[in-house]
Amino acid sequence: MRTVVTGANRGIGLELVRQLQARGDTVEACVRDRGSAAALAALAGDRVRIHAVDVTVPATVRAFADALGDAAIDTVFNVAGSYGGPTQSLGQMAQDLALGDVAATFDINAMGPLRMTLALLPHVRRGATKKLVHVTSGMGSIADNTSGGYYAYRMSKAALDMMSKSLAVDLLREQIISVVINPGWVQTDMGGPHAPTPVADSVRGILRETDAATLADSGEFLDWKGGRLPW
Repeated sequence: MRTVVTGANRGIGLELVRQLQARGDTVEACVRDRGSAAALAALAGDRVRIHAVDVTVPATVRAFADALGDAAIDTVFNVAGSYGGPTQSLGQMAQDLALGDVAATFDINAMGPLRMTLALLPHVRRGATKKLVHVTSGMGSIADNTSGGYYAYRMSKAALDMMSKSLAVDLLREQIISVVINPGWVQTDMGGPHAPTPVADSVRGILRETDAATLADSGEFLDWKGGRLPW
């Protein structure tokens, strides 16, 4: 199987590359800055190729897609993301009506995966499993939001969820699966050291659930532990 992983330099993306490589997949690993991807570079070889791709820069996304030639891609993992910066409470945001952090977070978390998906669709159409997997967050669930705040992050992940649902509808006839999956609160640079879930456990759950996903699951909000999250 051939997969694409964005945000592959650290955290969930890096661990996905490790586990996919270990099970025999070929991985096209995308990072914004190859110079900050030493751990990923150590995995590079016949089955792991590293590409400089910034999901917010269309030219780099297109160049990556072109570099793949006629290769078939079985699964795309849209992992690259941003937590949205430190200014996300209602009071803090009222001081900066330009909302620059919100726009930047949308560009990475919602528009970035859409850019990647659009560019890679010709390759996915040639694949065997035909899966688009977008790493979201439980904080993108409207029904589960009981604490407010985190506007940039919550809004961008909710937008990502809607994108995945629309892709599932539009690509149904082509039998292309699009799902979002909640990775849990994970011990990464973003999640912090006090998060309850080791990154290797989260990724094992992500792979288990997305490997098992069928066309009947397309458009769903999956959870790394199994089951579904409310929209």
